[in-house]
Amino acid sequence: MADVPAPGYITGLLARADGGDNAAIEELFPLVYGQLRLAAEYALRREATGHTLQATALVHEAYLKLVGSGPIPARNRAHFLGIAARAMRQILVDHARRRRAGKRGGGVRAATLDIDPADPAAPADDVIALDDALDRLSAVSDRLRRVVELRFFAGLSEEEIAETLGVTTRTVQRDWAKARAWLYREMYPADDREADDPT
Repeated sequence: MADVPAPGYITGLLARADGGDNAAIEELFPLVYGQLRLAAEYALRREATGHTLQATALVHEAYLKLVGSGPIPARNRAHFLGIAARAMRQILVDHARRRRAGKRGGGVRAATLDIDPADPAAPADDVIALDDALDRLSAVSDRLRRVVELRFFAGLSEEEIAETLGVTTRTVQRDWAKARAWLYREMYPADDREADDPT
C-alpha cells in the first residue's frame, strides 16, 4: 500500500506544479488519483446506463485537460479537486453535446427540463441543460455556481467545499440552499408549470 503523504505535501507539489515543475505534476497524479476516481464515479452515477465514458477515462481526460492548459493554480488539495470537478463537468457536457448531435434531429427536446440538481439520479440528457443553467447562475453569483459544481459534479463534502472556497461550512449550506432554489426556478419556470396545470 502506498504511503500517505505528509500534511501539506500535496499543497507543496501544487505550488511547484503552478510554477511549471513537470516533475511535481508527474508526482501529483498518483497521489490524487484515488480522490479523482471517486469524483469521476460520483459524476458518472448521474449518467445513463451504457454511458461510453468510464471513470478511469474521465479521470485521465480531466487530468490531461488540467495539465495541458498550463500551470495548475490550486492552493491546496480541495482547491485542486474543485478545479478537477470543473474539468469533469466540461468533459461530460462536451460528451453529452456530441451524443445529442449524433441523434436524429439533434436530440432537441421540447419538454421542460425535469431535473433536481441535488438528485443523484438526474438523467444524463439533462447535463447540458444543467450546464447552461450553471452558466447563467455564474452571472448572478460565481460562488453559488462553484458550490453546485463542487457538490454535484465532484461530490465534495460541505467541509471540503468550505475549504476550497475559503468560507465557513454554514456559508456553504446557505449557498447550497440559495443555488438550489435559483436552479429550480430557472429549470421549472412558473409559466411552464401554469401551462401544464389543467385548472
